[in-house]
Amino acid sequence: MSLSNNKRLPGETRWLGPSAPTRTPLIPSISAARWLLILIVAAGVYFFHGFVIPVLAALVIGFASWPLYRKLLARVGGNTTIAATIAILLIITFLVIPIGLAITYTTGEVREWFAWVVQTNRQGASTPQWILALPFAGPYLDELWTKYVGSPGSLGELVQVISGAHLGNIYRAVLAAGGASFHLLLTLLFMLIALFFVYRDGSSFSRQIDMLGERILPNRWERFSRVVPATISSTVMGMTVIAIGEGIVLGVAYWIAGVPSPVTLGVITGLMALIPGGAPLSFTLVSVYLLASGSHFAGIALFVWGTVELFIVDKTLRPKLVGGPIKLPFLPTFFGLVGGVKTMGFLGLFIGPVLMALLVAIWREWMHEVAASDQAGLGPEVMIDEQAPPAQRVAEG
Repeated sequence: MSLSNNKRLPGETRWLGPSAPTRTPLIPSISAARWLLILIVAAGVYFFHGFVIPVLAALVIGFASWPLYRKLLARVGGNTTIAATIAILLIITFLVIPIGLAITYTTGEVREWFAWVVQTNRQGASTPQWILALPFAGPYLDELWTKYVGSPGSLGELVQVISGAHLGNIYRAVLAAGGASFHLLLTLLFMLIALFFVYRDGSSFSRQIDMLGERILPNRWERFSRVVPATISSTVMGMTVIAIGEGIVLGVAYWIAGVPSPVTLGVITGLMALIPGGAPLSFTLVSVYLLASGSHFAGIALFVWGTVELFIVDKTLRPKLVGGPIKLPFLPTFFGLVGGVKTMGFLGLFIGPVLMALLVAIWREWMHEVAASDQAGLGPEVMIDEQAPPAQRVAEG
């Protein structure tokens, strides 16, 4: 006999026992929706994690250049598509192409360096005359050069002790580095596409983020939403852009002074400029090399030019570009730079210091809340001014 519409005969028992009089779901609908959302987000991260780096880079550049983009948007009559297209073209012209040319020349010069190292390891090399002419340190450096470079194979042994890899393997890895250029170009393309939509749809997207942030952090989101853009802008404009400018200016100065491999040394100077005190150390060492090699006028002129250029940047340009509240100390800056490059490659130069600056901003905000809660019990006369701008409170923290 067949049953329909869940009807049962009198006295018939259920296979799985008696049913409850009420139907309560095993998992509440709210919990199920949350877990489903978590699973969807996890699946999205798993399938699209390769796009995280270019999207983060696009967000960083978009945050940093947003005030300039708003002026451009006003000039084109509020057309977001035209403004985003012009902004992308300007970034390609003044940022992507110069950096690409610098990377190309640097790769060629580094390959020449490694070719010289391999040749020197095969045949050995005598101590250069300019090292012998150094006062006080010349004899000691000559002894070290003869021990680790002068005889065939000694340089390879030194490299293996320091790096744990054979010199030939390192040289082949450098030669094969050009094969990663396609991946870099693909990542750059994805970043530019994401940046276009950040510019075009940034306003509506920021409103959606504010709505979501108010639901997640109702008491803190207003402060974080103001501190984070200022932090990103100050970090990128105050560190990365100035570092790129110093690398270009000093690289040209190296070329004029006749320094070997000026592009590579300029790139190294730009990277060192991200670290406090790195740029002065770079051009000072290059100036010492010129003085030791006999180019006294070029060495003195390079040192004077680097000092004047650094003074102008620190006293005029940096205060205008750095408008945010976060001033990173040396150690977080160093960790952000090295960690960013190690984790994300070249784009880590932009993202690493920014993430470290955000961590410092969150930490200082928490410390401000702890201090405010502690002082609240001491009386109204010692209360912190809660009406002060968030950026000012974070700076004071």
